[in-house]
Amino acid sequence: MYALLLAHNADESAVLRLALQRAGFASRVTTDLKLVINEWADQPSDLVLLSFPENIPFDGVRDLRALTESPFVVVTNPIGEDQHVELLESGVDLVIFRPFSTRLLIAQLRGLLRRATGMPIFNLPNFTVGDLILDPSIRTVQVQGGEEKHLTRLEFRLLYTLMMHAGQVLPSETLVEHVWGYSGRGDRDLVRGLVKRLRGKVEPEPQMPRYVLTIPGVGYKLQR
Repeated sequence: MYALLLAHNADESAVLRLALQRAGFASRVTTDLKLVINEWADQPSDLVLLSFPENIPFDGVRDLRALTESPFVVVTNPIGEDQHVELLESGVDLVIFRPFSTRLLIAQLRGLLRRATGMPIFNLPNFTVGDLILDPSIRTVQVQGGEEKHLTRLEFRLLYTLMMHAGQVLPSETLVEHVWGYSGRGDRDLVRGLVKRLRGKVEPEPQMPRYVLTIPGVGYKLQR
């Protein structure tokens, strides 16, 4: 299992890297969140540990969460309840306040590891709705007998959810729960970005979608 560690303080970085190692993760260390986001497709990780010295870049956290369902941990100085809630609603699984117990952090990381490795693996037959054929075993979609397109895990979860509820309008908040696995007020930007990427793989003309339709002010539905 691999973890991405973003940390600016060298001493804290060493402690966090040791905690990750004791929890069962090999780690890659960086200080550039934008670079991580840009290179995520080529260098994904099984867990993300973000350590911020002062201001928390909430937009960056949301942008990275939009790319992966991997567990997120944030280490920060004590913050108010509103910011804490905003982090959780941005998709963070665990917020650790300084000063922290390394022993407790290791146990919490091991818990996230158990949950991540315990996620069910789809072992389902091909699933067909209209022109779309979804193969859960290898996460591919085929449209009207055309070329099979490989889906990321998030793209697969989104399309699977839409196909399971074909013809029904699903609010963005519902899609956040089904795709990213957390509840709250939801984040329309998360869903919007993922829908855009999915349309690039299933729509003949992504700018004029035939299958994944936007219902303004509500959410999305899969047109049968």
